[in-house]
Amino acid sequence: MKKLNHHIKSYLLLALLATSAFIQSGCKKDSSSSSKGNPVITAIRNYVAHPGDSLLSSAGTGQWIVISGKNLKGALAINFDGVKGSFNDAWFSDTSAIALIPAIIAFPSVPSDKLNTIQYITNHGQTTFTFPIVPPVPAISGISNEAANPGDSVKIIGLNFFFLKSVTYGGISITGYTSSTDGTSISLKVPSGLTKGPVTVSTKSGTTTTTYNVYDFVTGVLNNYDSINNFAWGSGTSNNSTDYPGNIGYYGVMKASNVSAGDWSWWNDGRSININSAQWVPQANLKDTLSHYAVKFEIYVTKPWTDGSIQILNANGNYAALYHPWKTATGSAVAFTTKGWQTVTIPFSSLISKGLPAPSLTDLLGATGAGGIQFQFINDGTKTVQTFEVAIDNIRVSKIK
Repeated sequence: MKKLNHHIKSYLLLALLATSAFIQSGCKKDSSSSSKGNPVITAIRNYVAHPGDSLLSSAGTGQWIVISGKNLKGALAINFDGVKGSFNDAWFSDTSAIALIPAIIAFPSVPSDKLNTIQYITNHGQTTFTFPIVPPVPAISGISNEAANPGDSVKIIGLNFFFLKSVTYGGISITGYTSSTDGTSISLKVPSGLTKGPVTVSTKSGTTTTTYNVYDFVTGVLNNYDSINNFAWGSGTSNNSTDYPGNIGYYGVMKASNVSAGDWSWWNDGRSININSAQWVPQANLKDTLSHYAVKFEIYVTKPWTDGSIQILNANGNYAALYHPWKTATGSAVAFTTKGWQTVTIPFSSLISKGLPAPSLTDLLGATGAGGIQFQFINDGTKTVQTFEVAIDNIRVSKIK
């Protein structure tokens, strides 16, 4: 009897082992088919779903999307019209992947076989999905020189300048413009007969117009050394067209030499521009959002600038921004000069106190929206500045949104 029970127990054990092996084999087979099969794309959706329209029929550059399908883990590259997109495979599941369409796609130069395609490459295969990728409405981020004279060359800077239909500068239609292949700039000559006016770019995708005027020496101007002269003291002034060609009347010249590291004595040697009180923002607009405004000015730099900063302060000196165009994103120095006058834009959000921008326009400017402004050259670096010289003109506040 004991011998029979032993045989029964042995058979049961063998049966359990066989069943376990069969189950494990099945699991491995399922896992293998999921991870090694080619990726499949079935749909493209909004990254942030909106009720009733999360499924996309097209998408634009710089847009986050969700790719739906299967076997999507293990992504090595996701190419949109042949241009590599950004993604993090750690966010993916086998049925869903999040990716950022590149902000810049040179649509006119995309090969026809790559146009309107998403190429999905993984460590276990790849697929190509047909999907319309279109340039969004153009966006203007700036003008190289808003005070440029008729006949001068300027650039409109921005994104999505593809399939251009028309360009106007100061309200005047331009015909002789050229656009960059990546759609980030339009080059033109300032037309004759120019008076102040906005800049407009129209493409097949839509139209955009600046909220400010070019060649405008009145609107929002705090100081231009000519018709609006609120200059109090500090730097020298000049109207010499030999030293700084292309000028319109007078301008300020900030100079300094042999400024030791850590020297913040901005009041010495003509190292500052101090402007009397003027209206930054109309009192009626003080409830606007801070990000809608910026300090602007034109600058001309002929002597290489490699250290030190121009500190820009509001009237009370409690909010400040540092302007140091020689400093790269990594903190290294590249000698900075300009080819003629160049417009500088300092968003109000860059004027900070203890690392933070002002909560509101009234916090930055006070209840009246008026005040002075200061430009101070300081050496906040670690090397002695042998020579510093820049010309500055047309200090103003501009509505940028």
